[in-house]
Amino acid sequence: MIMGNHSAGKSSFINWYAEEHIQKAGVAIETQGFTFITSGRKRESLTGNATLHLYPHFRPILEFKGVMDYLSAEISTSKQKKFSLVTFVDTPGLVDGDMVYPFDVNSAIIWLGEQADLVFVFFDPMGQALCKRTLNIVEKLSEKCGDKLLFYLSKADEAGKDTDRQRVMMQIVQELCRRPGLNKCGFDMPTIYIPNPQKPSRCVNQIDGVCLTIEKTINQAVQKTLDHLEKDCDLICSTISSRLEQDRADVSHNKSVRLHSFLCGALGIFLPALFILSFLVNTFSTEQLDELLGERPARTLFIFTGIVIYLWDWIPEDGQVVFVIIFGAFCYLLLFLAKYFAGRGNKTLTKKEKRTMAEYSDYIQDIVKTKKGTLYEWYLQQCAAEYDF
Repeated sequence: MIMGNHSAGKSSFINWYAEEHIQKAGVAIETQGFTFITSGRKRESLTGNATLHLYPHFRPILEFKGVMDYLSAEISTSKQKKFSLVTFVDTPGLVDGDMVYPFDVNSAIIWLGEQADLVFVFFDPMGQALCKRTLNIVEKLSEKCGDKLLFYLSKADEAGKDTDRQRVMMQIVQELCRRPGLNKCGFDMPTIYIPNPQKPSRCVNQIDGVCLTIEKTINQAVQKTLDHLEKDCDLICSTISSRLEQDRADVSHNKSVRLHSFLCGALGIFLPALFILSFLVNTFSTEQLDELLGERPARTLFIFTGIVIYLWDWIPEDGQVVFVIIFGAFCYLLLFLAKYFAGRGNKTLTKKEKRTMAEYSDYIQDIVKTKKGTLYEWYLQQCAAEYDF
């Protein structure tokens, strides 16, 4: 992201870097909104909605009311320098006084600065280099992402003699250092300007250093992305493994509660059925039972019902009613427990879900991680000596 007072050379720098006239540049406030400048296959200009479709991760910027109408993107086919790997964010020119912005420009720039990998602050020695709005935003950014901030004295060739240039730099540095958040050691402000063969200048131009900084940041971003890719792969695989392990535990738990539910339900039905059946069987003689069921089944039934009748006869007559009530309550409790256990089961994965998860895990392990290793090796081959491999 490039920010600064109006006519500080922000758009001119982008045009120079891409070696194409993409952004308007001039003394007037040409950039009134946020413009994303990126590389693509076709020269195109996008409006706010299309811009957010291209960069969906910037959608939270819509929280700043009115900014949508001042978002745009410029797609260039330029392949100069490292432009194909960079997205510039050109910000509105900042001024003090009666200038009214159609949205909260300070908060929007601070938010975008937090998302960017680098924040270039251009100070124009011929314009409002000490613009309070610029300094206020820079101070806020320094608190949140000070390691991204880089300061440049732009249009340094227009600052006059070396003494004039040094005086302007001293004024800017002194003003910055008055701010508690910007008062730090090793303050650096390289002088840069757009090279013009027709207007040679004796001023030191460190604009190539800006290009090197961009290239270095790209390389670091590539390494971070590949490192994050590996961590994300490990996280996804471990999450899938944990979920499948949890599912196995849930399946085991469900079997246990189903067994408890079945036993309680079976007892809740079997015991009262046996109790009632015992009195019914007791009304038949042994011969009648043999005739109805056969000798062996009749004898087995007679033994079970005989035990129930024996226990019933053992209970005193005045306690039999109480026993029936207690027995009924116990059977009802068993049925209640059966229903309770039936509702204690955990939701488990379907066969399709488990198969899909396993396929994802295999794909990450076999394809993504292998591809990541190949990309890392290819990247290192770009910068390391061949014998190191």
